[in-house]
Amino acid sequence: MDEITLDTSVAEQLQDLVISSQDVNEFLAELCELSAHSLSNILGQKVSCAVTLSRHHRSTTAAWSNPEARLLDEIQHDFGEGPCLHAMSTGTTVLVRDTRTDPRWPEYGRAVVNQGQFSVLGVPLALDANAAAALNVFAPVPDVFDAGTVQKAEQFASQAEKALRLAVRIGVRQQLAEDLRSAMESRTVIDLAAGIIMGQSRCSQAEAMTFLSKASSGRNQKLRDVAEKIVASYSAGTTTTHFDA
Repeated sequence: MDEITLDTSVAEQLQDLVISSQDVNEFLAELCELSAHSLSNILGQKVSCAVTLSRHHRSTTAAWSNPEARLLDEIQHDFGEGPCLHAMSTGTTVLVRDTRTDPRWPEYGRAVVNQGQFSVLGVPLALDANAAAALNVFAPVPDVFDAGTVQKAEQFASQAEKALRLAVRIGVRQQLAEDLRSAMESRTVIDLAAGIIMGQSRCSQAEAMTFLSKASSGRNQKLRDVAEKIVASYSAGTTTTHFDA
């Protein structure tokens, strides 16, 4: 990635990620890489980034800039506490200047020290209701995050959370569209089956639908599955339904 500064170019790159990503998971992975690259340039020190995501009171490491970042983030899930989980639950930035001496999460600190990481920064990402996230930054040097760096990380997170909310909403809309498409396809094959029954039995549409419903209940099968079998029995090839995107 090209070098960036924490100005409008960050927002533009994040918007580009939303547009180019296939789903929210891909967006989060790209976000972690962009975060690590940007903050490494600011610090002059290589850092690793991960995103912790909480939905319905369950937290997980959703994305990471490298495998080490994933391991570091999951350590706190093993202990059930840590700076990043605290940042996410309280909505406040958490700074661990030195994991060897910080008294708040001693077991977590020792585990992170064993991985050669001595500074941790957790920045909350505000999402919609029933969801929260945090951007987690790990550095192999103690006390590397000064006040200016923390402020820049918070500015970055502010831009990132807007893009993340947009990505989540787009993902919901895409799932809704897929659900609607599936429903339309189901409705079409059911209507085709009803038409076959109407032509064969010379009955009304209501009577044909009653027949399908009883067959579905009697066979303990979904209505669409029963309809597909009827349509397939009167078709020389595979029957498909088509809806243009």
